[in-house]
Amino acid sequence: MKYRLLGRTGVWVSEISLGAMTFGGKEHPVYRTHGALGQEEVDRIVGTALDAGINFIDTADVYADGESEELLGRAIAQHRRKVVLATKLMAPVGPGPNDQGLSRLHVMRALEDSLRRLKTDYIDLYQIHNYDHMTPIQETLSALDDAVQQGKVRYIGCSNLAAWQISKALGISALHNQAKFVANQTHYSLLSRDAERDLVPMAEDAGLSLTVWQPLVGGFLTGKFDRGGVSTEQDSRRARNGFDFIPFDEEKGFTVLAALRTVAARHEVSPARVAIAWLLAQRAVTSVIIGARKLEQLTDNIAASDLILTEQDLTELDKVSRPPIAYPNWIQEQFAPTRIPAGNLA
Repeated sequence: MKYRLLGRTGVWVSEISLGAMTFGGKEHPVYRTHGALGQEEVDRIVGTALDAGINFIDTADVYADGESEELLGRAIAQHRRKVVLATKLMAPVGPGPNDQGLSRLHVMRALEDSLRRLKTDYIDLYQIHNYDHMTPIQETLSALDDAVQQGKVRYIGCSNLAAWQISKALGISALHNQAKFVANQTHYSLLSRDAERDLVPMAEDAGLSLTVWQPLVGGFLTGKFDRGGVSTEQDSRRARNGFDFIPFDEEKGFTVLAALRTVAARHEVSPARVAIAWLLAQRAVTSVIIGARKLEQLTDNIAASDLILTEQDLTELDKVSRPPIAYPNWIQEQFAPTRIPAGNLA
């Protein structure tokens, strides 16, 4: 396993991280289709990940109504110091009007609840799960800074925010000398490269880590689905519930998948392994979050850390997946080389 720095913190995290959305939820109307793993299965998944060198594990309070945190907390109880533990808050965790969001009230309640479920007295990376349009970001950042000062949180991060929202938050934190975001968790894949427009350059400029969720687009990039959405593995997520949470052009998806299969055959590995290795070769990416229901899925995904794609591989995958350049990126790229007069180059 290889390790990369978490932003500018000096903390090393594994470039493959374990996502816990498949943990728990057997009776849950939504999460029962995501894995619904019980404690014994969770223990095996976590143990295998730790043995492979993964030290970065991510969950959220909303996963299976908190059961994911509970199962994970028990699984890492004897390994707590080995784990850089991340969780998230914001989504509804109860029926009340204040059981969601990023108000100081909910941040403090959610933090205490997560600490209890995870059976720990601190969280290494506490992340807001989305943007709360009802709460001023200053209030959220102040509450998160208090959590850091109290020693209950080591670092803070965000997920699913726009680049301007993150930049605004970083500016507010700097102005008030408060803890600032060190990482951004975003969706990024061969079928969804929107992050390259603003989030990637923003992360590079601000020194933020970029951690990636759903690198296989709900399993589509495993290559196990036909055009009708039917899987060769009938217990797969998309086969069971038509999981279409992530929007993408399906026809383009199969074009990308064809190129993915070509590269995979060249290396004699799975398409999933290539899709993850491609992300690890991209700018600003710190860690790719993988979730698994089966040990064989986990071990195959982990092996992506050892797969080095060639220039030919990267060029072929880029050609079929590259999105159109958005404004103002295209005009800035067009005029950027003209800044240095000819003959003045050293």
